[in-house]
Amino acid sequence: MEQTKALNAQQPYLALTKSATAPRAAADLVTQATSNPNTYVFAELLQTPQIQALGQSADYAAYLQLLEIFSYGTFAGYHAAGSTLPQLNAAQTLKLRQLSLLTLARDPHNLSYANLQRDLGLPDARAVEDLVISAIYADLVEAQLDPRNQTVHVSSVSPLRDLAPNSIPSVLGALRAWSGRCTSTLADLEAQVAAIRNAAAQRQAEQRAWEETQERLAEEAKNNGGGNNGDDQQQRTSGGGGVHGRGQSRVLENAINRLRGQRSVKRGSGSLDASHDEDEAMDVDEEEPDDGEGGSTRGGLGGGKQRASRRKL
Repeated sequence: MEQTKALNAQQPYLALTKSATAPRAAADLVTQATSNPNTYVFAELLQTPQIQALGQSADYAAYLQLLEIFSYGTFAGYHAAGSTLPQLNAAQTLKLRQLSLLTLARDPHNLSYANLQRDLGLPDARAVEDLVISAIYADLVEAQLDPRNQTVHVSSVSPLRDLAPNSIPSVLGALRAWSGRCTSTLADLEAQVAAIRNAAAQRQAEQRAWEETQERLAEEAKNNGGGNNGDDQQQRTSGGGGVHGRGQSRVLENAINRLRGQRSVKRGSGSLDASHDEDEAMDVDEEEPDDGEGGSTRGGLGGGKQRASRRKL
């Protein structure tokens, strides 16, 4: 936007060069163009035949040199030329300092207050700050003042400086170096992205393997638990796996518990005589067989008499 505005401001002076056939008229045109506060590019004006003809005039050749300084030179270069160049008015002085600031801003090391004061011919730090502020308001630079550190921080510079003669090879070299740095940076970024993707894929594979292991272990635990439950159910269905049925087992358990209870009572009372054991014995009647005589009995009062015997269980 700034470059378009500067090019539009140069157009009236390009039109006036057609009538500036005399060296004095061409010199006056140079003074007017460099004094205009909106004109910052001079390459087209410098290449016109009328302005180039000033180099053939002994009285006005300095105006051609002055326009070259405004096009791609600096304020320090103007002072280095000495008194051979025309005297600058206030508007020209301010503009040349502003254009010189654009050139110096390419190197951040040149932006200390001391360097700017020396290269721009300024009397003190306050003049440096005023110049930078004027350049900011003219949309020439985007910068911030740092009075504490006595430096200027420039973030962007308007492309309003013309190229000096034979400067294209150096510019191409700088652009190739910049392109090489960009290519190297992109390669490094691609390598980092590939490494991040590989690490993410490895973590995903490890996570998948861990989940599969957990599922396999859970399935094995489920299968083992299900087999034990089936055996328990089978044992409960078959009545404990013994040779007796459920009812027979209960009868035997009750008889054993009763006998154990009776023996415990005897141990507690201390009575171990045979008569006490006989009282606790179970009476079982057994039928004595006939001795072959009808109606005769052995030691009894009639035929078919039974003899009672005791059997101790």
